[in-house]
Amino acid sequence: MKLAGLLSTRGRLLLVISGVAFLGGCSQDKFADLREFMAHAGSAGHQPLESLPPVKPQEIFSYEPGEMPDPFKPRNLKPAKGGGAFQPDLSRPKEVLEQFPLDGLSMVGTLLKGGQIYALVRTPENTLYRVRKGDHMGHNFGIVVGISDTAIELRETVQDGVGDWTESKAILALQEQK
Repeated sequence: MKLAGLLSTRGRLLLVISGVAFLGGCSQDKFADLREFMAHAGSAGHQPLESLPPVKPQEIFSYEPGEMPDPFKPRNLKPAKGGGAFQPDLSRPKEVLEQFPLDGLSMVGTLLKGGQIYALVRTPENTLYRVRKGDHMGHNFGIVVGISDTAIELRETVQDGVGDWTESKAILALQEQK
């Protein structure tokens, strides 16, 4: 089959018009304004740049410490050995609940047996322990100083940056059951 036989008169006319429009669009110069700008851009001439101001020499400063300590060397602080009035007994054997941090332990209840009140403490391993006044808990030499229905009161002994031992209070509150 021939191409002329496939296209009707209307189709041929449409093909000819679109071809002429396509060729007409290609011949138009779209970049005339750009070419004109480039031709005139360099003709205005260059203005000379101002020279930079001269660099002023800086005054050299020499640090003379005299009797002052050198700020670029670490201080030679030696921690006191066993300072402070609250030094814990480091030679006593550790109790089971001292291997856990205090925030990993939770009070889950109390128990009254023989007139003595005990607190029930759950470890992160989900083991339950009975605690009474005088027992030790936590990493900071915590000793139980009081037990109520809602909390365990502890006295912790910690060493500060210079080696002195200080006491602080901690509370382990009763946890709600899930």
